[in-house]
Amino acid sequence: MTNGTSLFLVDGDVRRRAAISHLLAGGDIHVEPFEDASELIARWPKNGLLLVHDDGRSIAALLAQMGRSGQWLPVIGFAQAPETRMVVRAVLDGAIDYIAWPFTREEIGHVVSEAEAKAETFGSAKLREALARSRVDRLTKREREVLAGVAGGLSNRMIGEKLSISPRTVEIHRANMLTKMGANHTSEAIRIAIEAALVD
Repeated sequence: MTNGTSLFLVDGDVRRRAAISHLLAGGDIHVEPFEDASELIARWPKNGLLLVHDDGRSIAALLAQMGRSGQWLPVIGFAQAPETRMVVRAVLDGAIDYIAWPFTREEIGHVVSEAEAKAETFGSAKLREALARSRVDRLTKREREVLAGVAGGLSNRMIGEKLSISPRTVEIHRANMLTKMGANHTSEAIRIAIEAALVD
């Protein structure tokens, strides 16, 4: 762990925020508490790690913000006695790690060290994925289906048959899709789809 790591804590529970801040006071980890994701987004840090209470919304909101801004920071999710599905969802959304509360100073120190090491390896890939997801998120359901077809190597006629629409309608969706994604050509849209993990 680097000396003086900044940890931005997002937690709506004032007592837990205070407990975590107190736990880490005087150590190598500097904690800056925030009540919610919007408060942190308004004062977005240039570097550090995010420790985010998993309330079902905050982790996704922060990852969406990273996609829009192009500034990725490692996210560590946490919750009291988290269910496996919560941990899986947070990691699939883009959290780099997860920890159960209550935790000790040693436990969070270890998780922070690992997150910093992973961030160096995964940072640019996670940022590309977040940026790509934010571009795919602009699409309607039908435009996503057309994108998946294009990425799967299908012609307009084949996509039309699969979706029960005319090839001309596919063409219109395809043009709209490229415009919304800010893609200059189909191959760029396919690359974005792959980075967004829309296709394998």
